[in-house]
Amino acid sequence: MRRLLWMMGMFKIPMIAFVGAKLMVLDENSSQVRIRLKRRTKNHLKSMYFGSLAVGADIAAGLHAFYFAEESGVKVSFAFKAVKAEFLKRAMTDVYFNSDEGQLVKQAFDEAMSTKERVNKWIKVEAKNTDNEVVAVFDMEISVKVKD
Repeated sequence: MRRLLWMMGMFKIPMIAFVGAKLMVLDENSSQVRIRLKRRTKNHLKSMYFGSLAVGADIAAGLHAFYFAEESGVKVSFAFKAVKAEFLKRAMTDVYFNSDEGQLVKQAFDEAMSTKERVNKWIKVEAKNTDNEVVAVFDMEISVKVKD
């Protein structure tokens, strides 16, 4: 999956490569992605830029769809339908994006496989700084459809 993330960043979604997102953990229940605070990811206040935070949340919420698709050997059409974000404090360090809702994504994936219809689910992602303080919370509505 690290290779898949790298390939997506290089060929499909250049913003992933631009911010240097790194996959730290991915299993059937949780995912964790890190984005370092550096020149490319900072805003004028020297904290992590909103766009960088959005990229991290996108990856942490979305990787499970690719994980389960690869596990089952089918192709998936995946997109975000909506995002709600709450920024609690400025991210002045590297940020870790955590999603523990892999089973909810699996449920959406299984439902999409059985119905052949697009399925939408809300996924929560927490963004934490290196002191393990929550700096932002994202609710992301994923939309999954299994391709024929």
